[in-house]
Amino acid sequence: MKVGIIGASGYGGVELIRNLHNHPKVSLELLVSSSTQGEQLTDQFPQLHNIMELPLNGFNENEISSRVDILFFATPAGVAKDHAPGFVEKGIQCIDLSGDFRLKRGSLYEEWYKDAPAPQEYLDMAIYGLPELYRDEISKGNFISNPGCYPTAALLGMAPLLKSNLVNYSTPVIVDGKTGVSGAGRKPAKGMMFSEINENTKAYKPGSHRHAPEMEQIAADISGKESAVIFNPHLVPMTRGILCTIYIQLNETIKNVAVNQLYENFYQDDFFVRVRPEKSLPATKDVYGTNFCDIGTSVDQRTNVLSVISVIDNLGKGAATQAIQNMNLINGWNEQTGLDVVPVYP
Repeated sequence: MKVGIIGASGYGGVELIRNLHNHPKVSLELLVSSSTQGEQLTDQFPQLHNIMELPLNGFNENEISSRVDILFFATPAGVAKDHAPGFVEKGIQCIDLSGDFRLKRGSLYEEWYKDAPAPQEYLDMAIYGLPELYRDEISKGNFISNPGCYPTAALLGMAPLLKSNLVNYSTPVIVDGKTGVSGAGRKPAKGMMFSEINENTKAYKPGSHRHAPEMEQIAADISGKESAVIFNPHLVPMTRGILCTIYIQLNETIKNVAVNQLYENFYQDDFFVRVRPEKSLPATKDVYGTNFCDIGTSVDQRTNVLSVISVIDNLGKGAATQAIQNMNLINGWNEQTGLDVVPVYP
């Protein structure tokens, strides 16, 4: 099948290109980048010389529609909501890596994204693309809203507990997130300069990050109860990776070995979620360059609080490779196709 990428010159775009290059079921047909149209892909990414020589095109809806079967939107928020519906109506499979279709209430999108939402019928139509939780729905769809990077790590970390009867819902779930600089995208910005980031760690948007309502929406869907989430993200001096520490107040005393078994049972059929043995905690390097999410748990018997450590590659499971996992599911292919790779280390 023929694939197109809109936003091909960004970090998410090139991560899609890297992983789709060896995918046996698809060919890269069309790369679109309004900011670098007319250039060659290798002008932006010299590492692809003699591997992939493709032009970067401007946006032309008719040309895109005539050339691709599957379309990825690796664009900033605000682009896909204006263009994806038209392609969906033409029968093209669309996977949006931005946040334009994640929040099911248009008023929430307007509040958190400070922009007009997509039409409600397309907010309803788009399937939330977290395969481990919505595999059946994704398999029957052709329009997928890829989850945010932080919500992917956080929701996979908390889902087994939310499905149990162990959570004290009178206390908010706390998500402490840390991410590498690539999560901010490729556009130059003062706060992303080497001298600003190197040997420095800082919190940003505490209590006001747009991923918070996304977490709450899906947490409520999983548990069937209103689930308040306090989310504070931090920027750390590394290129890629996310580590979320999730604090969940338990409503009964339980040993960590039992919690660990709960997680192992929950994810026993999910290749891309690896639950660590008891007393083993994951690090971001353990999933570098892959679609894996590694999870470790620890119960504080004194406070009866469960700490869950969840790590992903923000450009992988947090964006591009999860989008490819969704593409595999839509088309009935083994979801590991093109993604069964060993993490890069060190």
